Amino acid sequence: MLNHYFSQIIDATAKLLLKLRNRHFLVLDIAILLITPAIAVMLRTERMDVLDAFGVGLIEVTLVFLLVKLLVFYAAGLYNRYWQYASIDELAKITLAVLTATLIQALLLFMVLRPFIPGLEDFPRSVPFLDGLVVLLLVGGTRYSVRLARRLRQRVNVNGKGRRVLIMGAGEAGVMIVEEMRSNPQLGLHPIGFLDDNKDKLGVRIRGLKVLGNRDDIPDLVEEMNANLVIIAIPTAAGNVVRDIAEVCKKIGVKTKTIPGIYELLDGRASIGSLRDVQVEDLLRRPPVQIDMNKVEALLNGARVLVTGGGGSIGSELCRQILGLQPAEILLLGHGENSIFKIEGELRRRIRENVDLQGHTQVRSVIADVRDHERLEQVFDRFRPQVVFHAAAHKHVPLMESNVEEAVTNNVMGTRNVLACATAYEVERFILISTDKAVNPTSIMGATKRIAELLVRDTALRTGRPFVAVRFGNVLGSRGSVLEIFRDQITRGGPLTVTHPDIKRYFMTIPEAVHLVLQAAVMGKGGEVFLLDMGEPMRIVDLARDLIRLSGMEEGRDIDIEFTGLRPGEKLFEELAADGETFVGTSHEKVMVCAEYEGDVLPTDELHWRITQMVETAKEGKAISLVQHIADLVPDYRESKRLVLLEQLELALVEAEIRAQNAPVEPRV
Repeated sequence: MLNHYFSQIIDATAKLLLKLRNRHFLVLDIAILLITPAIAVMLRTERMDVLDAFGVGLIEVTLVFLLVKLLVFYAAGLYNRYWQYASIDELAKITLAVLTATLIQALLLFMVLRPFIPGLEDFPRSVPFLDGLVVLLLVGGTRYSVRLARRLRQRVNVNGKGRRVLIMGAGEAGVMIVEEMRSNPQLGLHPIGFLDDNKDKLGVRIRGLKVLGNRDDIPDLVEEMNANLVIIAIPTAAGNVVRDIAEVCKKIGVKTKTIPGIYELLDGRASIGSLRDVQVEDLLRRPPVQIDMNKVEALLNGARVLVTGGGGSIGSELCRQILGLQPAEILLLGHGENSIFKIEGELRRRIRENVDLQGHTQVRSVIADVRDHERLEQVFDRFRPQVVFHAAAHKHVPLMESNVEEAVTNNVMGTRNVLACATAYEVERFILISTDKAVNPTSIMGATKRIAELLVRDTALRTGRPFVAVRFGNVLGSRGSVLEIFRDQITRGGPLTVTHPDIKRYFMTIPEAVHLVLQAAVMGKGGEVFLLDMGEPMRIVDLARDLIRLSGMEEGRDIDIEFTGLRPGEKLFEELAADGETFVGTSHEKVMVCAEYEGDVLPTDELHWRITQMVETAKEGKAISLVQHIADLVPDYRESKRLVLLEQLELALVEAEIRAQNAPVEPRV
């Protein structure tokens, strides 16, 4: 009962203080400043009858000091702030304002008041400084009482109700999460303590909450503190850390949430206060990659940048990250109008919401097909891009196995067209987005991307310009990625289909891959193939099991995993270097470069003659001859897979002819 009344008193007092506004603080300041000189004299002389002792002189000093302080406080902006959210910045403002006023007061007392006003010859010299200390305590105290009232009211309102939360991570992100929970009691989240693996933080108090232990202590602390939720507030946490915490919490039956990873925060798609369930992407996080932003900014700031395939997963993320570097123009080139429309709208919204971007960057959309050379020439002639990121490509391996003509015309002819325009219109730097499937390719898609790399290398050697290719593996969250397929299968109740129990792939998040692409872009001298460090490969079946577990299901009970066999053109393991290639480190630990290539390097005339023959064959629809052309141009295109594909194509042609012969003849009218 006593606690209840005490809580009501605190709540009522806090409500009253929270009604204080700047006009109220002005009245309070005047009242405080009228008495602080007298208090300062009392402290100096240890006398209570200061008005009798100094009479009119004290009143004159008080009025002068009052005028000085009010003018300084107004100039310092102390009457246009919202004091419920007062922080260190506001404290610094108050301190600086009081210090400035104190120095002015001292100068006025020593140089004007004492020498020229009768009765002030013996006025204590230390009064301005004592007055300043008293003013700092009282003026600062009244303002910070509002923040204290807000904090007390939050605690009274929560009163232990709602879910009791342990915060894993006692850094800046963890503190911000605590502030968010306290600022919004309607969330029903009650922070009860921090966890952190830093031993130096153990036992200390941060924002009134104690650091209770580390991740190994989660089971004991959850039981001891009766916690209902663990929030992982470490945006830079590696995937294995998130995985360990999530698994421990699942075993003991406590829910887990996390804040977005560092790349989501950097590109502005999420804020540090955004809480969500742990996702598979969180389990694959790697430590944030540091790139030389000065060099990247020097390349892109104020430049005209063209991104082909600008509406795709990689292309759109390139546009997001490039926008932050304030180019003069971003040209979004794509064949699909809907995806281009979507990313254009997003970029324009970001510009509207960010003052720093306004007036710097123009966003322009171009609907064009990279296979249309004349249309590309129009685009290059009109916009004159200085930097080109070529991300437009067909990428789905099984689809391209049965659509060889499209793979060649888009991935090969399209790349040749963009390179030709880049050369003719003096593009300063060209970056091809390639794939690890171009290494010893077993698929049409991989082989066509390998030919695209050869074209970039040839153009760079002929022109002497920094035209380069960047290879990396699968990206999580891209359209049609395995993760997207698994999520759709879970929504439909399963099963999750995996081609082979041992199949492995390298994975990166889209923002991480693009971050490193930008770094590679500034490192190229011309003709290099860069390879991004993708960490260790992961078994696809493990990815499926992680997703099942994070969806709150159990394999075999709620949902099954089925193995369907390798698809046409699919490898069991992806390789990092082709036969004859040697990759070495660069100045960046996450980017490697091909230092030696012992493969066949065809003369320019022969390379382009062969590609012309290949493109003509594709346009004629002669798929079998086209596969032979590809194999002739890419010696490491695996013979066994090529023969299987030829057999499939021949069988399809025979079946088509039989269907045509047996089709009923329609009578003419």
